[in-house]
Amino acid sequence: MKPIYLGVFLVLLMSCSTFYQDHVTLLEAPEFQKQISESDALQLIDVRTLKEFKEGAITGAVNMNLNDDDFQKQLATLDKEKPVYVYCRTGIRSKDATIIMAENGFEEIYELSGGYRSYKKD
Repeated sequence: MKPIYLGVFLVLLMSCSTFYQDHVTLLEAPEFQKQISESDALQLIDVRTLKEFKEGAITGAVNMNLNDDDFQKQLATLDKEKPVYVYCRTGIRSKDATIIMAENGFEEIYELSGGYRSYKKD
């Protein structure tokens, strides 16, 4: 790869990472639980499948399956000005969801580290 292309690629990669970090905060389960219990103006989103959601979810969560074809349409129903708390089963899908949210203008996004599994342990 020519040095100029490599340089451009590295700059783009670093700017994407910085953009994500500016909008998404990763929280461990105890802090996530504390924040959602103390806030009135939050949106709690579970991005797992409906089946997973029905097997158990955090009280007050709304299910928006990341893998649904209309996931972005569902996101459009949220208020971009309010904090959004996001989780999945282990943290993989929630990371993908938070990237999509940040790209769509959500400013204050909190992701549960380790997902619902870590939340249930605490």
